[in-house]
Amino acid sequence: MNGTGTHGTQAIDTPVIVVGSGPTGLLLAGDLALAGVPVTLVEKRPHRISNLSRAFVLHARTLEQLDARGLADGMEALGQRLDRLRLFGDLTIDLAGLPSRFRHLLVLPQYEVEKALERRATAAGVDFRHETEVTGLTQDEDGVTVQVTTSDGTARSLRAAYVVGADGMRSAVRDAIGLPFPGRSVIRSVVLADVRLAEQPETLLTVNTAGDAFAFLAPFGDGYHRVIAWNRAHDVPDSEPLDLDEIKELTRLALGRDFGMHDARWMSRFHSDERQAPAYRVGRVLLAGDAAHVHTPAGGQGMNTGLQDAANLSWKLAQVIHGHATPGLLDTYQSERHPVGRAVLRSSGGIVRLAMAKRPWELALRAALTTVLGRVAPARRRMLGRLTGIGYRYPAPRTAHPLTGTRAPDVPLATGGRLYESLRTGHFVLITPTPSPDPGPRKDRLTVERWASDRRTTVLVRPDGYVAWAADEPDVRGIEAALVEHLG
Repeated sequence: MNGTGTHGTQAIDTPVIVVGSGPTGLLLAGDLALAGVPVTLVEKRPHRISNLSRAFVLHARTLEQLDARGLADGMEALGQRLDRLRLFGDLTIDLAGLPSRFRHLLVLPQYEVEKALERRATAAGVDFRHETEVTGLTQDEDGVTVQVTTSDGTARSLRAAYVVGADGMRSAVRDAIGLPFPGRSVIRSVVLADVRLAEQPETLLTVNTAGDAFAFLAPFGDGYHRVIAWNRAHDVPDSEPLDLDEIKELTRLALGRDFGMHDARWMSRFHSDERQAPAYRVGRVLLAGDAAHVHTPAGGQGMNTGLQDAANLSWKLAQVIHGHATPGLLDTYQSERHPVGRAVLRSSGGIVRLAMAKRPWELALRAALTTVLGRVAPARRRMLGRLTGIGYRYPAPRTAHPLTGTRAPDVPLATGGRLYESLRTGHFVLITPTPSPDPGPRKDRLTVERWASDRRTTVLVRPDGYVAWAADEPDVRGIEAALVEHLG
């Protein structure tokens, strides 16, 4: 697909339209543009990045994806590291044992992530259309026509080969293709505020439950803290007025004190849902991030899951647009990412329910789980792998090498560099024992490296850092067959 088809007399304006300029849309658009795919990013908001962030943490797998784009070190310099994470009750997880370069959680407001991703997307040539709202779309065999309204009220249409809805929980794209968003509200009347504190907390992230109350504190890095609080016994509509006294009272109930909160610059009341679209792809329209799945803030997995959706989808769209793969490759986005979204819904919901446990059987379950995770290393590694994202693997054929579908660790290479530095080209990376084959006509999509060790396995790593194919001591014909299958 080269993106030059027509619909009647209407030509394709751009191969891909991404709707939504949050972290998911920005990463996806930047990846596509750097892969040589012209992309238009449509956003109904004015062009500014708000400092009123909901997301606050980057997990290890997301940091690895950002490292593969040359962004992680800059974000590490801005954020604050946390090497232990408290989940519920007495359960605190040590992150120092993670099999990753990033053996910690990075506390960094979402707006800092957006700034870095927007700079990258702009430099790559993404065509930004702010104050442009999607009002509908239709698709056919050749493309998608998107109806939009601009800031001056002008209605027009844009034509693309593919459209990705990364436009959040109330996705106009998802609604336009008629996809339901089944699920339910899990927590009602959660309050958020950005406040200054007269007393600094003893820990970087402060979280606790007491009775029916829950509270969480995290620093912005600019003198303000975000507070998220909830009282199960105080269930009021989102429209109910909110003042700082209520927030301070909730915080005292959960944390024992309010740290002298003052000068709130923003306050809001909201409810937290667990929902997932049944399909992430309908023809030429795909969904990513909160448009595809939403869940509770517990575990800080929301922004992370969306960014990993984008990393999975971007290279596949580029392969299809450039004609190196059939559109069937896009079906693997559904088969790989939908189960991950479902697992995140379950884990974040489970953390909330265990944190707020009140009935005797719930408290007994929480105590038992705390004991198991504290004493049984395999159970703890599995839980940590899911929470940080490094433990997920994608489906592979039954006869495939055991490495196929697994996350590729950041191994050292014979050149003195690392795998994730090599992935910054956006190419597939073939890692072989010496001697290494020449990439030949695929040099614009394939980087060939050698192990720094004496390892004999040959591994083909996808642009998103997962193993596409592997074999123990394959011959030249076997390697070429794998390259044809995965790179065209």
